[in-house]
Amino acid sequence: MNSLSQVAMFQSGTSQFRIREDPHEEAPAYFFYGQSDLEEDLTGLPVSDVQRRQVRTFDSVSVATEGDVVFSLISGTAAIVQASHTGFLLTQNYVVLEPTEGLDSRYLLYLLNEHVDVRRQLRLGQQGSIVIKYTVGQLKKLELPPLPPMERQQAIGELYCNQLRLEALRKRASELETTLVLEHIKEVVQS
Repeated sequence: MNSLSQVAMFQSGTSQFRIREDPHEEAPAYFFYGQSDLEEDLTGLPVSDVQRRQVRTFDSVSVATEGDVVFSLISGTAAIVQASHTGFLLTQNYVVLEPTEGLDSRYLLYLLNEHVDVRRQLRLGQQGSIVIKYTVGQLKKLELPPLPPMERQQAIGELYCNQLRLEALRKRASELETTLVLEHIKEVVQS
């Protein structure tokens, strides 16, 4: 068994309390990466009606790059950053995990989000906490199951990501169908 720290490098997000805002137009502007962005990256479907917070600063900040594996220390969920979120500012609530050559990014998503033993370890680390938040130290200590060959990791990771997208599409279709039926009922009642 390997610990996560043996198969991935970690980069914490920027503390938003240390960012010095600059009102000048020349200052680079960053949108904050949030939970809805993580969900979009996980399913590949945009979340509607998202109001994005933005900050202008000349400070050096941690930003998301397409292909990064990002783990939310708040929700305990990981996603791979899509192109639409490249350049978004990552706060201290997010950690970028850079897998080594022997670990596929999408397989890492599966392990962090679904694997029974890994999820159990994450839950155990939360017991006794008043504010439920995961820590980088806790992530580094996660014991992973033996890694299968890369080909198998890639197959599992691809299947996992495709299933998440399919599930999100089904949910969206169901919500649209419900809206359509309710509108139809409303028309019938009013006539």
